[in-house]
Amino acid sequence: MTADLVPTYCPLCVSRCGATAEVADGRLVTLRPDPSHPTGQALCLKGKAAPQIVDHASRLLHPLRRTAPKGAADPGWERITWDEALGTIADRLTATAATGGPEAVAFSSSSPSTSAISDSIDYVQRLGRAFGTPNFSNYMELCGWGRFFAPLYTFGAPVPGEYLPDLDRAGCILYWGYNPSVARLAHATATAAAVARGAKLVFVDPRKVGMAAKADHWLQVRPGTDAALALSLIHVMIENGWYDEDFVRDWTNAADVVDGTPVWDLLRERAASYSPSVTELITGVAAADIVATARSLWESRPVAFYTWSGLEQHTTTTQTMRAIDVLYALTGSLDLPGGNVLFERVPTNPVDGRDLIAPDGPRTVGAEERPLGPARYGFVTGEDLYGAALDGRVRALMAFGGNPVMAHADSARGRAALSSLEFFAHADLFMTPTGELADIVLPVASAFESEALKVGFEYSQEAQSLVQLRKPLVAPRGEARSDLRIVFDLATRLGLGDRFWDGDIDAAWAHRLEPSGMTLEQLRARPEGIRVPLTTRHRKYADTGFRTPSGRVELYSATLAEHGYDPLPAFEEPLSPRSRPDLAERFPLVLSCAKSLFFCETQHRQVAALRKSSPDPQLELHPDTAAARGIGGGDWVSLHTPGGSVRARAKLNRSLAPDVVFAQHGWWDACEELGLPGYPPYGPNSANLNLVLRQTPSDPISGSSPLRAGVCDVRPLG
Repeated sequence: MTADLVPTYCPLCVSRCGATAEVADGRLVTLRPDPSHPTGQALCLKGKAAPQIVDHASRLLHPLRRTAPKGAADPGWERITWDEALGTIADRLTATAATGGPEAVAFSSSSPSTSAISDSIDYVQRLGRAFGTPNFSNYMELCGWGRFFAPLYTFGAPVPGEYLPDLDRAGCILYWGYNPSVARLAHATATAAAVARGAKLVFVDPRKVGMAAKADHWLQVRPGTDAALALSLIHVMIENGWYDEDFVRDWTNAADVVDGTPVWDLLRERAASYSPSVTELITGVAAADIVATARSLWESRPVAFYTWSGLEQHTTTTQTMRAIDVLYALTGSLDLPGGNVLFERVPTNPVDGRDLIAPDGPRTVGAEERPLGPARYGFVTGEDLYGAALDGRVRALMAFGGNPVMAHADSARGRAALSSLEFFAHADLFMTPTGELADIVLPVASAFESEALKVGFEYSQEAQSLVQLRKPLVAPRGEARSDLRIVFDLATRLGLGDRFWDGDIDAAWAHRLEPSGMTLEQLRARPEGIRVPLTTRHRKYADTGFRTPSGRVELYSATLAEHGYDPLPAFEEPLSPRSRPDLAERFPLVLSCAKSLFFCETQHRQVAALRKSSPDPQLELHPDTAAARGIGGGDWVSLHTPGGSVRARAKLNRSLAPDVVFAQHGWWDACEELGLPGYPPYGPNSANLNLVLRQTPSDPISGSSPLRAGVCDVRPLG
């Protein structure tokens, strides 16, 4: 047996870790780290399990058509040809648009942060826009709003979404609601190196996980009270003069006057309500730790920071991010070496189809209710998509991956919404509870069977300078096609081929690369990628200002004020025993959740190489809390919320606060190889956390669902 070693990268999550693949006799044998790649210092278990994902027996291999009515126990899947499948989808979408307008059709995808849809996400959006619908849903309100869009109302730019932490030169690293050991391994390895050279590390998380053990300050915040903590840090920094006076004076709207009062005074007064002693009672973080952390943020500058879904999935996501962004502005670290930097990029042509949007076209679902939220940028929240399906505004859906009935709250509502559609087509690697509701299911080739173009690896200047055309490592199984191929084929069947380079993917890539001067031939000859010499320019705002109405960092957002929202960062008590004393007796515990190290959200629990490390759904709770309820480590328990109950296995965690428990979402699939069961997505014996969580009350601006702060109780499963 001869083996080839192929330079590549793992596309299963946002880390996009550089890797070397071993391929022998047409099979992917191993995937291991490639230290020569900017993101290749390590590879997580998910990436190492790539061969088992590719070869898994339950892969979808052929297009399928439902023959039984929606709601039947057996969908009666019937194998059909690609020609039949694409023809049916094109006919049904066209017919729906003819009677209800193109906005009656929605497109959706999985999150590009936690799946390989990043290979084709721009083209999926282009397809929807070329079709004429403004309705696209991809979990933006659950994993991207806080990083990318909420900061627009402070900085006019995605901070930290595009202004990336310059970890190699940071004096202090602030991770808030973000565990890079699980979410972005490239950040974890760089952070370990930074700490080793003396950088301070601040970790804000209710759980002591990952790199929190190495932190100089671990702030164990009560879930959902992060805005109060940020306001308290702002208060301490202002009162002690621990802020960059020049940056605040020259580059924020602190001196603007609102109703006779300077913005700086308004901010100072708001923050003064959150003294460390008061905030300790709200958040559980000791007053002395708040002061010490503020001192480190000031004295150890420049500060590089990052945040993720720990802060995304709350009723108050937008205001929480506003508070943290204002805190960050006080450090004066933005776009400085060692701060959050907008690294230079390889020039490319955009391909996401924004130029195809008619300015007077239909509005995105949700725009009326939340005019500053995701709909303003062309994204439909899960809550709004379900509502639009149930009331008939959206009648057909073309989905590229994603498993919303398991990934969004209100799973039963999601099932009802997707079942109510006149037509639903779904493309995926594996059958899922969401796919089971479709009329047609398309088999998708895995990322390791597909070619993909990656321009820049969002980590450092070196990483952003790399362009790589990932080779297919093995042939697609069965009749599976890549998401990108499906997009182009469907576009052609819909009569949109002229907007998709007549179905030629190479032509589309060549168009995208044109400003770079790079060719596909050059990239195919160098599978390790080509590095473009780029030099970072810092403090770019000094030349251009900020893309806000004032041209400065907006401590006070006039845009929010104009729409009736609080223009200053604000804290509101989340759903908790404190805010709902009427529920406190039955549900005395605070419920949060966290993603697993071993799975990409709801995916891959059927893969033995991953499931063996996490065989059962887990519920973490403090040993004292467990003992008071007669629960031992490893016992099966029943988690009760106002929305119902689901099962899990208790895991004792002494680092948790006694009144806080952590659960996991995404549990449904069985692992036959290990003899481990699956769980029904709905009804008795379910382990589906999102079955008993609600999408409301959602963030009034973003529509983010309150998945990370709720109320519950835990009982032995008898």
